[in-house]
Amino acid sequence: MAVSLAQGLDFEDMFDMAPVSLWMEDYSGLQQLFDQWRAEGVTNLLAFLQEDPARLQRCSKAYRVLRVNQFTLDLFKAPDQHTLQTRLDEVFRGDMHHTILVELLAMWNGELSFTTRSVNYDLQGRRIDVEVNARVLPGYENCWSRVLVSLKDVTAEVHSIEQIQRSEQYARDLFEHSPISLWVEDFSGVKRLLDEVRAKGITDFKTFLKVHPEFVKRCLQEIVVIDVNQQTLEMFGAVTKIELIENLPKILRTEMHESFANQLQGLWDGELVQQREVVNYALNGDALYIHLELSILTSHAKNWGLVLMSLVNITARKQAEAYLEYLGKHDVLTQLRNRAFYMEELNRLSRKGPWPLSVV
Repeated sequence: MAVSLAQGLDFEDMFDMAPVSLWMEDYSGLQQLFDQWRAEGVTNLLAFLQEDPARLQRCSKAYRVLRVNQFTLDLFKAPDQHTLQTRLDEVFRGDMHHTILVELLAMWNGELSFTTRSVNYDLQGRRIDVEVNARVLPGYENCWSRVLVSLKDVTAEVHSIEQIQRSEQYARDLFEHSPISLWVEDFSGVKRLLDEVRAKGITDFKTFLKVHPEFVKRCLQEIVVIDVNQQTLEMFGAVTKIELIENLPKILRTEMHESFANQLQGLWDGELVQQREVVNYALNGDALYIHLELSILTSHAKNWGLVLMSLVNITARKQAEAYLEYLGKHDVLTQLRNRAFYMEELNRLSRKGPWPLSVV
């Protein structure tokens, strides 16, 4: 038998025809349960409920559904209210018992309204993520026997958020576990300095850098390292990202300025994707020959606020090339310079001098 909510049909019709799931519930059983626990000396409800999961179930069973509207029946795939009420154990189950903690704590603390997220299930077993808004109706503040609850189906929103989170985690994993060193940097300060130079009417940037070598250092100081991956820490011998960033001056030494000046020249010329060979240093002082690729992300092409840099350690290759060059000019057994070396030196001297030349 349906419980009357108010005198007159208008209110009844509005309740039944509302385009949102509405429940009229009786929380007086929950209030009595709370009063019992308070009398037993319970002061910290959260800790009390966490001690025994069965207490959460006692709370959920203390709710009594008086009436629901047609939207609710449609949402939960119920043919009528009687069917829904007799199968509420199928609606309120599983992880729902853990999500009602927020509302229980709110009611325990004397709040007469609350908003929370919960999980329900329709009668076909489909999980429904819902946003719950509840309020004790005026005149029932002391007994909680009339509580109006609205449910909003946010399943699609939750799934969308979860998909975004999975995509973000996927991108994060690709970044963190990449087999090459990756840096995410902010070059917006560099762009600002270059724009200031352009505004002064400078057109020959190469000459400008020769006349003002300190400008290269200023640009280096404007670069903000946003993030690096694990391979970067291993390459440079850093334990943490903080340690790496704090020791950047040890990594980017003076000889790096020339290659960075070439990089600035490329940026000045509009090259937002660059490849270069540079020399950096590990934190233990070892020189690292690196193939660097820089790419200003298209979405930040106007301000250079997001730049992706990849660094490939080619030190072993450089050492092998140097050794092959050494073998080409030295005897394998004696390690003395061979004929090829002397011929190359004679050719060099014949081209460049100095003159006169004496050979001893």
